[in-house]
Amino acid sequence: MIVYGIPNCDTVKKARAWLAEHGRAHRFHDFKKAGVPADRLDAWLAAVGWEVLLNRKGTAWRGLDETTRNAVVDAASARAVMLASPSTVKRPVVEWDDGRISVGFDAARWADT
Repeated sequence: MIVYGIPNCDTVKKARAWLAEHGRAHRFHDFKKAGVPADRLDAWLAAVGWEVLLNRKGTAWRGLDETTRNAVVDAASARAVMLASPSTVKRPVVEWDDGRISVGFDAARWADT
């Protein structure tokens, strides 16, 4: 299992703590240090869609200039923004052992995994 995110993100911290409490081993990929892997981003976009993956509520999104924000209208334009600004990816992104991909943390949903 691979957890993608930013280590100081509160949601990522909660998710990683939940995994540890439930004995779920995982590898962590730090967007700040290693960036967003383009090939994995493509898989996430295909699995969950750009509207789910792009965090338009966070400070990173609000920090983008208006022209950039307004130009995000489809998967290709969202992909470009997420590659250029990894903090705009909703976190955490989890690639589960069974191949599923989830975005965000929800303890109740994760309990069923």
